[in-house]
Amino acid sequence: MTALKRFQRLESPGLWRESPDAQRRDVILSFGEASLVVSDMRERVLAHWSLAAIERINPGKMPALYRPGTDSGETLEIDESVMIDAIEAVRAALARSRPHPGRLRLWLLVGVVLAILGLGLFWLPGALVRHTVSVVPPEGRAEIGRDLLARVTRVAGPPCNRPDGVKALNRLTRRLLPDRDVRVLVLPGGVPRSAHLPGGLILLNRALVEDYETADTLAGFIIAEDARAAKTDPLAAMLSEVGLAASFKLLTSGHMPREALESYALTMLTMAPEPLPQDILLGRFQQARVPAAPYAYALDISGESVIGLIEADPMRGQTVAPLLSDGEWVQLQGICGG
Repeated sequence: MTALKRFQRLESPGLWRESPDAQRRDVILSFGEASLVVSDMRERVLAHWSLAAIERINPGKMPALYRPGTDSGETLEIDESVMIDAIEAVRAALARSRPHPGRLRLWLLVGVVLAILGLGLFWLPGALVRHTVSVVPPEGRAEIGRDLLARVTRVAGPPCNRPDGVKALNRLTRRLLPDRDVRVLVLPGGVPRSAHLPGGLILLNRALVEDYETADTLAGFIIAEDARAAKTDPLAAMLSEVGLAASFKLLTSGHMPREALESYALTMLTMAPEPLPQDILLGRFQQARVPAAPYAYALDISGESVIGLIEADPMRGQTVAPLLSDGEWVQLQGICGG
């Protein structure tokens, strides 16, 4: 849309009220792909307002007062004339682009709606998820990941954070995934051996750092979890699990419903990890120059169900430098405080 492209780099201050009884907060407003982005003074995203749904509450008055939809309690107060003009220009362009059908157009629309409803059972869920995933920005994914983590840690406990252990874990992560924006956390319990969240978060059970003699097994789980996140978008996996209503809420408001986050967090605690094709795993182990056999035996101590990973281990017969020094591995094993 030409009107939107003109203002994509525009920012201005404003006053945001999350609900009618909340205090107003100083915020920064900027245009996103299809939304007005509301951020606090530390540039943390607070809300995404769909440009198509924004309404002005006090036409012709100053400062301008907006809300993200008829039923919303959120409001924005803006006295920056350039930003007001930009919002009004986009709203006017959207209004002009909306159809104004006569009777024939109405019947055509009814026919289209019926056709969509007929196909919706099979097509709509996947299409809505794909579209929603495509428009959620990285900061939105990071926010969802943090919200999920907060709910997971209510059960699993807060991430282990002994400083020397965290330092060793971060060094291992950089060694394994040098080109990836990934944060690895060790949780004290309540979770499967490994899991991942939107926003580049990988979660590990403390047993992976405490029950093995070297870092090779832990490294294998980090590599495998990152491979899962690369194979199936974590946000798409979550939306497919929580349903259409949550996807639509995220698409229109920029936020996941609290109930959906709670439900998915509980699901994660019992969800079996997605199987990975052997060739993908072996390729990732070879790229990281990490032996695959320790990871395979951690999955199946007998080796029977993972014989392919063991026999085709890309590091088999090779001398591989330790991933961490002995001292660093001891520090990492104590990340949860013993």
